[in-house]
Amino acid sequence: MRSTQIRKTFTDFFTSRGHQQVPSSPLIPDGPTLLLANAGMNQFKPYFLGETTPPFPRATSIQKYARTSDIDNVGRTDRHATFFEMMGNFSFGDYFKEDAIAFAWELLTQGYGLEKDKL
Repeated sequence: MRSTQIRKTFTDFFTSRGHQQVPSSPLIPDGPTLLLANAGMNQFKPYFLGETTPPFPRATSIQKYARTSDIDNVGRTDRHATFFEMMGNFSFGDYFKEDAIAFAWELLTQGYGLEKDKL
């Protein structure tokens, strides 16, 4: 499966279950607390902190982010990189762990067709 199909399957799955698809925020966040986006939930931080009411109860996104925890190793090996995309589904008080686990299981086994006995 190509990366474009992995992304499409992910976003189609969650939007079909009531999640608002939200575009990636910039790699350089608007705010004083981060130099670079380092997690998929950064753009939703005001919702989780209760500073702003979210305009939707569920969201899904594919966020660009930079990993910096091992930035000194970039270029020394093939496995160290800094730029990634993080696919995420988020609930702002609409559902919790039990439903998130059920969504993940359904996505993996039905959306991506992974064998249940190998998970």
